[in-house]
Amino acid sequence: MTDNAPPPVPGPRHDDALDAYDLPFLERLSLQLQGVVIAVVLRVTDLLLLHFRPRLLRPYLGLWWQRILRTPYRARRTFEMARVLQASGQSFRELMYGETPLVTALRFLKQAGVGPGSRVVDLGAGRGRVLLAARWLGAGAHGVELLADHVARVEPWLRPAGITLTVGDMTREPLTDATHVFCNWVAFSPETKARLVSHLRTCSPGTRIITVTRPILAEGFTRQVHHWMLFTWGFEKVWLQEYRPDAITAPRQ
Repeated sequence: MTDNAPPPVPGPRHDDALDAYDLPFLERLSLQLQGVVIAVVLRVTDLLLLHFRPRLLRPYLGLWWQRILRTPYRARRTFEMARVLQASGQSFRELMYGETPLVTALRFLKQAGVGPGSRVVDLGAGRGRVLLAARWLGAGAHGVELLADHVARVEPWLRPAGITLTVGDMTREPLTDATHVFCNWVAFSPETKARLVSHLRTCSPGTRIITVTRPILAEGFTRQVHHWMLFTWGFEKVWLQEYRPDAITAPRQ
């Protein structure tokens, strides 16, 4: 006997499978409260630090103000969001990660040897706190960000501090003159990571790569040193590596 029943209708699709991150109410509330406490402590710490670099205080407050007014990272179904995701091959979830506090950025940039004469490039710069930390240390600072609306809002605040922020795809951003590259590696999909690794091979030998949570596990990326540091969502490992293409082709002794 033939079963002529129609095939089951698939349920509604949820973008980026965000349901996989659903938590029980009390656990979610506890994490949210923890995040609020960490955010307040880090904001206060950042403001205290900025009293030693008053020229960076106004840009920092401007970034904060723009976040209060409007953040594009909550608008997942806008035409602009759909356009940039299609153009970059990334998913919405890859754009969603916590901020890097100024005090944390200062610590890992200093440990990476950033100073006058360095040029820091932040791939996926967000609101630009890592770039402010680079300027604190006297380095050149450049960031690239996918969302044009976000860049238009925050770039005027960063420019007086000597920071450049441009609209673009991080896997196409010129890196040959960077001495240090920062990216929030853990947020990216395997496909985006593969494209980014290929692009990072355009860096000059000796360029230092800073990533969050996990190192780049690919040939040519050496010196895997890590330290635990505080972010807006809790403690994570920050990894420091160097790009050494000679390590790929060097003959074994």
